Amino acid sequence: MSEQPKAVALLSGGLDSMLAAKVVAEQGVHVEGINFFTGFCVEGHTHAIRQKDKDKAKRNNALWSAEQVSIKCHIVDISQEYVSVVTNPKHGYGQNLNPCLDCKGFMVAKAREWMEANGFDFIITGEVIGQRPKSQRRDTFPVVAEESGAGDRLLRPLCAKRLEPTLPEREGWVDREQLHDFTGRSRKPQMQLAAQYGFEDYAQPAGGCCFLTDEHFSRKLADLWQARGTREYDLDDIMLLKLGRHIRPADHYKLIIAREEGENRFLQGYRKRFHAVRDLDNPGPLALVEGEPDSDDLDTAASITARYGKGKMADRVRTEITPPGGEPYLAEVAPMSPGRIPEQWHV
Repeated sequence: MSEQPKAVALLSGGLDSMLAAKVVAEQGVHVEGINFFTGFCVEGHTHAIRQKDKDKAKRNNALWSAEQVSIKCHIVDISQEYVSVVTNPKHGYGQNLNPCLDCKGFMVAKAREWMEANGFDFIITGEVIGQRPKSQRRDTFPVVAEESGAGDRLLRPLCAKRLEPTLPEREGWVDREQLHDFTGRSRKPQMQLAAQYGFEDYAQPAGGCCFLTDEHFSRKLADLWQARGTREYDLDDIMLLKLGRHIRPADHYKLIIAREEGENRFLQGYRKRFHAVRDLDNPGPLALVEGEPDSDDLDTAASITARYGKGKMADRVRTEITPPGGEPYLAEVAPMSPGRIPEQWHV
């Protein structure tokens, strides 16, 4: 190992990982952070797009956390490799489509690769025994350590005193007595420790930074997989699942309808990939039509889109339908009344 111990800390942007990095850095260890981009992070994407989130900080919370601890943070894009973790998790899903145990093992394995390539000595995570029912349990901690290849070079500073000593502790790179014994789902110990360090503004004190833990998002992802007959996806798919109303009148096509001006602007960027529908006569949303719609389907899509605009009470409205890469054309339709949109169409 190097003369000064060097550790890489997995930084999610949440409170726990920030505290874990700080606890170890306080002992004179050289700590650098690493944040893995999967495409499913809640922070930064929808907050930057939606007007209703305009008062929320538009920042990368992992970089912000690293700044609070005064360490460097490396952002690593693993979105392509991560597809297999989401679509075929060895240990299954949690309450929704969150493959938490496979996810943790995968990220620790990627951190181990980075550690070895850059001459670092051990890995830090912000995990706490009993905090997550799928991945943060006493019986799953060894699974992550073994399957990632990190072994006992994986240190969990916030609950280390409740676990067997790891290599960094046995070698004296860190003082076990200065580590912690947190357990369970209460965040009071973490918040007290944050106050001791002077951390007042921190993200996600109660976790939940991944869209895959969200019931509504998971339902839309499952619908996408079922409609396509495959569990494959790309980053654009994930971005679009985060936004808008999703309405599926038939198996072969779906509408994505903007809910506000911020989403309208964002969906404009996809007009060359999908059919785009908008009301020409009244202010209202832009809608994208994904799938293989025929002319009747597009008329239905125009009618549904008009229902969410300012002209929803009109007898007829003029809508513009633009095929992907084609020329726009007009379609005059009657806005669909709410009672004619079956509940099962809403994804």
